[in-house]
Amino acid sequence: MVGTETVEGPGSSTRPARHRTGERPTTEPDPDGRRSPRLPSAVRVLPSAARVLLSSVAPGSLLVPLFLVLLLLHVVLTYGRGELLVAAALTVALVLPLVWLRRAPGAVFAAVVAAAFVQWWAGVQLPADAALLVALYAVAADAGRRAVFVACAVVEGGALLACLRWATPGAFLAPFAALTAAVVAAAALGVNARTARAFLVASQERAARLEQQRDQQARLAVAEERSRIAREMHDIVTHNLSVMVALTDAALHARDHAPEAAATAMLRASETGRQALVDMRRSLGVLRTDGPGVDGSGTDGPGVERRPLPGIGDLQELTERMCAAGLPTVLDLRGAHDRLPATAQLTVYRLVQEALTNTLKHAPAGARAEVRLQCRARSVTVDVTDNGPRTAPPRPEAASGHGIPGMRERAAAYRGTLRAGPLPGGGWHVHARLFLDSAEAVTA
Repeated sequence: MVGTETVEGPGSSTRPARHRTGERPTTEPDPDGRRSPRLPSAVRVLPSAARVLLSSVAPGSLLVPLFLVLLLLHVVLTYGRGELLVAAALTVALVLPLVWLRRAPGAVFAAVVAAAFVQWWAGVQLPADAALLVALYAVAADAGRRAVFVACAVVEGGALLACLRWATPGAFLAPFAALTAAVVAAAALGVNARTARAFLVASQERAARLEQQRDQQARLAVAEERSRIAREMHDIVTHNLSVMVALTDAALHARDHAPEAAATAMLRASETGRQALVDMRRSLGVLRTDGPGVDGSGTDGPGVERRPLPGIGDLQELTERMCAAGLPTVLDLRGAHDRLPATAQLTVYRLVQEALTNTLKHAPAGARAEVRLQCRARSVTVDVTDNGPRTAPPRPEAASGHGIPGMRERAAAYRGTLRAGPLPGGGWHVHARLFLDSAEAVTA
């Protein structure tokens, strides 16, 4: 700092007099003319310096060297030669470790605390003490609750020592309260940052779990839909092809001695094939909603798109087709079925269709089949029997999976049971019972 002094005497003149830069007035004039001590410079500079340091280390450590240069410049302009080297060294020791704050906050905090203790021991006040708050913030944002309490106690102890040494006599409470508030604020900000980061991580993990569950549900839905379509395709293709083969064989045998009967059988086979195409397109409609129809146009023809799913009311037509294919079939329907759910009626229809198709394929010529259906308010019982002896089919567990196993799956959708096996006196019997009040019923 540059000042002037007046020297009187012969040849007196006014010449500038230099004071040591490190000499700082320690008192300030009061309104009554007396001079009272000022607050320590570290207490006055600490909050603003802490804010600057916090903002500088938050995005990274690139601004720490720049801030260190500014602090060193402040030291050079403030302290005299006797304290310059010590103040500069302590400033570097306090600020430079912040470069590694994100990598090792605990080690950086220990280094800064050690440098601050040396500073207190040397009796040098520095604005770089704000590095303590930055290091405390980093520890609170990274470590657990116990470590935060220990770090707060260490910094608070340093604040107490600083106020005991540098505070103005009789004015201890104000600087100590200010430093305590700064310590609490730094710790609270760090804990809040850690909580926000933990919440963000938990939210990301929860979103990942929800996405995984959604994908699993989607895969399960796809697998279930594939299984349903596979059952439908098996029932449609197996039944209609079996009927078409039987009708074609009958037409070949009757073409010479009964041309009219052969033509009727061929017409029946043609109708069965067309019906199979319609059923297949309807079952695959969930996969292909547009495109050419069976007849090559955009639709399958008048009324085809709106035709309802087959149900119990279509069993009579099914038995007539089986009779035309060479399997005399009798239908015994008991109970009202008009109020039964459409999906339950479709399940009953497919069960009867599969059972009759198996009889048509495996029973010898001359076999007869009987379908008995009992409809109640809460259940439906299906019995399909034939009188043709035949060997038992392969075990369901070893089968490829869409005959009797498919029938069991359809019955299980309504918490029902299905039994299939040979009768003691010959023939085959299929028994199924569906419970319509089951909450587990799904689209069969």
